[in-house]
Amino acid sequence: MQENDSVTTGMSDFSELEVQDIPEVLPMMAVRDVVVFNYMIIPLFVGRPASVGAVQDALSKDKLLFLVTQKDAAHDEPTPDDIYKIGMVSVIMRTLKLPDGRLKVLVQALHKAKIKEIVQSDPFFLAHVDVLEEEEIEEISVELEALMRNVREQTEKILSLKGIMSSDLMVILNNIEDPGRLADLVVSNLRLKTNESQLVLETVDSVERLKRVSEFLNKELEVSTVQAKIESEAKEEMGRTQREYYLREQLQALKKELGDIDERSQEIDELRTRFKKTRMPTEVKKEGLKQLKRLDMMHPDASEATIVRTYLDWILDVPWKKSSKDSLDLKVAKEVLDEDHYGLNKVKERILEYLAVRKLNKTSKGPILCFVGPPGVGKTSLGQSIARAMKRKFHRISLGGMRDEAEIRGHRRTYIGAMPGRIIQGLKTVGTNNPVFMMDEIDKVGADYRGDPSSALLEVLDPEQNFEFSDHYLNLPCDLSRVMFITTANMSDTIPAPLLDRMETIRLSGYTLEEKLVIAKRYLLPRQIKENGIHVKHLKLDDKTIERIISHYTREAGLRNLEREIGSICRKVARRIAEGAKGPYTISKRTLSSYLGPPKFLPESETDTIDQPGLATGLAWTEVGGEILYVEISILKGKGSLTLTGQLGDVMKESAKAALSFCRSRIEDLKLSETYFEEVDIHIHVPAGAIPKDGPSAGVTIATALYSALAKKKVRQDIAMTGEITLRGRVLPIGGLKEKALAALRANIKTVIIPEDNKKDLVDIPKDLREKIKFIAVKNMNQILRLAF
Repeated sequence: MQENDSVTTGMSDFSELEVQDIPEVLPMMAVRDVVVFNYMIIPLFVGRPASVGAVQDALSKDKLLFLVTQKDAAHDEPTPDDIYKIGMVSVIMRTLKLPDGRLKVLVQALHKAKIKEIVQSDPFFLAHVDVLEEEEIEEISVELEALMRNVREQTEKILSLKGIMSSDLMVILNNIEDPGRLADLVVSNLRLKTNESQLVLETVDSVERLKRVSEFLNKELEVSTVQAKIESEAKEEMGRTQREYYLREQLQALKKELGDIDERSQEIDELRTRFKKTRMPTEVKKEGLKQLKRLDMMHPDASEATIVRTYLDWILDVPWKKSSKDSLDLKVAKEVLDEDHYGLNKVKERILEYLAVRKLNKTSKGPILCFVGPPGVGKTSLGQSIARAMKRKFHRISLGGMRDEAEIRGHRRTYIGAMPGRIIQGLKTVGTNNPVFMMDEIDKVGADYRGDPSSALLEVLDPEQNFEFSDHYLNLPCDLSRVMFITTANMSDTIPAPLLDRMETIRLSGYTLEEKLVIAKRYLLPRQIKENGIHVKHLKLDDKTIERIISHYTREAGLRNLEREIGSICRKVARRIAEGAKGPYTISKRTLSSYLGPPKFLPESETDTIDQPGLATGLAWTEVGGEILYVEISILKGKGSLTLTGQLGDVMKESAKAALSFCRSRIEDLKLSETYFEEVDIHIHVPAGAIPKDGPSAGVTIATALYSALAKKKVRQDIAMTGEITLRGRVLPIGGLKEKALAALRANIKTVIIPEDNKKDLVDIPKDLREKIKFIAVKNMNQILRLAF
């Protein structure tokens, strides 16, 4: 089986072997990308074991070898079904062993033959062949002579067009009188596809074979004629362009010698031409031409000349009226959004609404969206998908840590090194005035003596003002109303109220275990397999294993740690593959720890400890998603003091005091003495102690745990609660219900007590989550106490 770097063909007058002298069974070798014809001499580079075996077998006998072309050159180990049935009986003329272990074999084709039967397939092919003899043409008719002459003339034209005409080759063509031999010689020098060459080879009748070659020559002649015409036109155009360039350079040199030309004047003319061609508002063009006139009057070495020149370049580079065409096909946009992200239906619905409005009202302004959610839920990548769905350009800037107002508005031109702000720079980068512009980490914008960037953003993110946004550097109104601004934040509390008011907030709470499983299978696992250079067949992860990674190795609202853990598995598999192992590696729940180590989280381990009075489970919201909050209370002999530990904030301390007052008001229900609270110390602890905590939503949890400790009753293990408490025992609403519900689900808690006023928020919680968790709405602490014990 053959690896051929190059193929050269020739004709030889070696004495022909008689048909009766050819054995019926011959060693067979499959060749790739070449069809061997009668009288051809061709070098073959042999490297495959089966091919080497066939050559060695032929050399040990009569040097006869049956060459047949394989149908698909990509197959390294072809089967009998992968090779054609007709090939050439050839004689090995010379062999040479190369340094890399391959053989270089020079063979000459002698007779055409057909495979009758494959006698042996391993370690090399042995084939039973029938020699196909052609009938000799006794007399060449006028028609056949005309056909042969036509073939010669067509071949001569093609060779002339390609510039490879050879007198020796034409002498050979003119001296061949046998139509079959002429057809074989011509077709062996044409660049035909393998299947077309094989079709010619399988045509046994020499006249029919020559007719078929004539058809291929006609087609090749047409292609070669057009190709030669294209090359001629290209050369002519190139020659004309070079001639014009040479003459223009000569003219410039002459004018410079005569003092008739000034390079600066030429630069001014070029700028003036650009102003005429570039579409921009009248006011901008007027200011640009005014500055151009100033530049023309300045001395070239003046310091201000460089400033004005740079300013003019910026004016010309901003896409004042250059827009990309929106894709307003809602069906296609929905498919793109669904392809890139799983779930997030509320965001997708808002984008499709915007596209629908744009379809009906072309002058509608771009929305200003703010995606608020914990890290890793796909806020930034969602912006990229929106741009792809709308077929707009995408540009992203990070606002995290930004403290200089000039980053947004630009510097005034009076400063050295002044330049426009990030908004104008972004428009120049994308080259259109309607991109999707993403501003990440808007909740982390700072402020100092250089100004307040969030105040500068008030104009940028206000649809009623940004149609004439003024950058300090350009000092010209720029229309940003067609830009679709998308901002991202982990929490909205730190965003200034006036800025938050200008944006439409869409919350991305996090993903359930089922959603993470689908996302891991559809996006994360294929991406990590590709990035780590392994193949799908090398690694097998079933649903149960991925679920265990999610529950035992990650505890997050987003997906970043999940992707890191999957990437860790892929890297370990990649190392084993690189070391020579073949795989596949099936990762099960039992073998997972050998790849990722012991579990980092143990679900339910904390809830199992709630088996004594004074312990309750609450729910808290953090900027990285919801969390389970455990409250522990101990009653000790003392003098009526209250101790709070666990790094509680001021609001949480007040909630603890309110909970204590509530319990003191229930002294009769608890059957305690009037002086009981003066004789004991109460210690309230919220683990973990190293993590700061604050917020009002733990009030009901503290009150329940305190009541449990005082009444010496255990709180149910399968229940969690959230809500603010008043002195009268009323339960007030809280925020972040979806995040808290997800946290409860991760901890395998099936019942959640929520304030009555939060029932309206249940519509924002996915249906599958509502089916797994029982939400109980309460108005006061009495209802909670009845449910908790």
